[in-house]
Amino acid sequence: MAKSKCPEKCGNVTVPYPFGIGEGCFKDKWFKVVCEVSPSGEVPILRSYQLKVLSVSFHMVRVTIDWTFPSCHPKELGMELSIKPVNYDTGTYNPFIISPTNNQFTAQGCGIFAYVTNKRKANTTIYTEGCVSLCPEETPYGIKPSILNRTCLGIQCCQTSIPSGLKSVYVHIFNLDVNNSHFHDSQSCSRAFVAEKKFSATNGTSEMPMSIHWVIGNTTCKIANSTSSGQSCGKNAHCIDYPAKNGHRCQCDDGFDGNPYLPEGCEDVNECLHPENGCRGEATCVNTIGTYYCVCPSGVNASSYNGSCVPSPNYKRNTAQIVYLGLAVGVSITCSTAMSILCASMVKRKREAKMRKMYFKRNGGLLLEQQITSQEDAVVKTQMFAFEELQRATDDFNQGRMCGKGGFGSVYKGMLSDGRIVAIKRSHMMHEKQVTNFINEVVILSRINHRNIVKLLGCCLETEVPLLVYEFIGNGTLSHHIHYGERGMPSLSWEVRVRVAAEIAGALAYLHSAASTPIFHRDIKSSNILLDHNYNAKIADFGISRSIPMEKTHLTTALQGTFGYLDPQYFRSNQLTDKSDVYSFGVVLVELLTGERAGSKTKAEVEEKSLVLNFVTAMKEDRLFDIVDDQVRHEGRRDEIVDFAQLAKRCLKLKGGKRPTMKEVATELERIFRQLES
Repeated sequence: MAKSKCPEKCGNVTVPYPFGIGEGCFKDKWFKVVCEVSPSGEVPILRSYQLKVLSVSFHMVRVTIDWTFPSCHPKELGMELSIKPVNYDTGTYNPFIISPTNNQFTAQGCGIFAYVTNKRKANTTIYTEGCVSLCPEETPYGIKPSILNRTCLGIQCCQTSIPSGLKSVYVHIFNLDVNNSHFHDSQSCSRAFVAEKKFSATNGTSEMPMSIHWVIGNTTCKIANSTSSGQSCGKNAHCIDYPAKNGHRCQCDDGFDGNPYLPEGCEDVNECLHPENGCRGEATCVNTIGTYYCVCPSGVNASSYNGSCVPSPNYKRNTAQIVYLGLAVGVSITCSTAMSILCASMVKRKREAKMRKMYFKRNGGLLLEQQITSQEDAVVKTQMFAFEELQRATDDFNQGRMCGKGGFGSVYKGMLSDGRIVAIKRSHMMHEKQVTNFINEVVILSRINHRNIVKLLGCCLETEVPLLVYEFIGNGTLSHHIHYGERGMPSLSWEVRVRVAAEIAGALAYLHSAASTPIFHRDIKSSNILLDHNYNAKIADFGISRSIPMEKTHLTTALQGTFGYLDPQYFRSNQLTDKSDVYSFGVVLVELLTGERAGSKTKAEVEEKSLVLNFVTAMKEDRLFDIVDDQVRHEGRRDEIVDFAQLAKRCLKLKGGKRPTMKEVATELERIFRQLES
């Protein structure tokens, strides 16, 4: 959707705001599109890069690049071609980032070394990736069309990824043997280019598609919304930070659709026009702002909040029907029927009350009441929810509301009657040990109040399986962002990784020393750390945590936790200490540093390939930067990365007494983060 009174299209390409055609139609000059007329029709040109536009979507623009080199027969040592923005006088601001996930670098030729770089100025970071393409002696050096269909593995063709964070592209080709006559014959030709991964240059064309991410501004949402201009996004839309923290984006709120960048923002979606809106049978859909509800005809009610209608037990027949019934069957039958219904209703209510009481007892309700009553240091009041409210909040636990599933059970996203968005954990059928863990989690979380620990709002025990109600954290787990990333987006930036590590360390230090009774988590891992939309960390899953009496330094317990994160000393002795959490946190630090997985399901898998062992070995052999994640290596300063790695190494000491406390770890990470910001 373009700005009001502005052209919507150029040729067959739609141009939505903040892009625009004509003065006053674009957000700033970076988003200016010029609609040029050619013999084949109208052609949209992105003015800031002077490139032809193929398509524009929210957060991505596809352009065409002409990678024609000055000469197909280079006699010099090397040659260069560049794609860079127009020299706007806007400081360091540039809203475009060439996508490292959608594009790749390809070189075709014989006996060449080609690389791509951003060619930044002196004393600034330079991002570089390259590859070598060779030819066997028995193969002619000239590129033939037949070789272009083959996989690029270094023979006549090579490919590699491009660095993250590129805003301009410089491609260089160097001959590895300039005296070889094969480089100068009429059949020889070398070229290199950046293009989309799905693009195949089998026809030797010089015009190729490339994907470019775009953001607005060069600040975070918090900074943008605090300026004098106010909210950076339109009505019924919210701001989302770009992972690299060098800009932000806008997105329509749930239940709304449109262009979130326009001042008028997003409009309400009429769910009632959708054939699968959830209102079934006689139910009528009624649209409201941001959502909808179902209404049944007079005399019937909604059943179990699933959108269907059933006869109401309170439905009153009209007078004529009552008279007809009385004349037909007599007063005696009417009284008998009424008594039967009343008795059945009483029996049903009694049965339901008995079942709720049985479930409450089986799910540990009596034990939980005893724990909460005797707990003088509780800082959060645990609310007992009615099952009907949680059933309504999740649309009768609709599969479409499920946002997580594991061995413990399933997690659903729901909205309470007061408008709060919550996460509802529904356990599987539980045995006695699982009931103990369930009660333990409720009691532990009622003692905690920390911004980086997920808040427990309450529970429901009057159902076949118990339910826990938490605040909703909607941006997935740290493990997901490290190992998968958001589709089409770069992974977490170095700055975000250090900040997340500092937040987790601060929360664990609070549990170990600042809480009223020291608490050991026992299962710290990247999949138990949640991230909100601003990438703030929240520790979750306190099912196997333990609170420790002030006078004790350790507990002897049965072995529990996740292989790959387990403290070796605890594994051997079954003695749990605060240093067990320190070791597990050290493994998380190594995951953040390397981007590699740590956890596995069995002890055998851990022994076969241990992330910790690989990391410690690399540190001893001074090979740290061989195993560091590419994005960390490109964005972080060497001294910061080394300090971070040294801290992880201290946390992973085999003897717990040689590991730092979580308070010391948190202090060191805060120092690294402040150094990174300066």
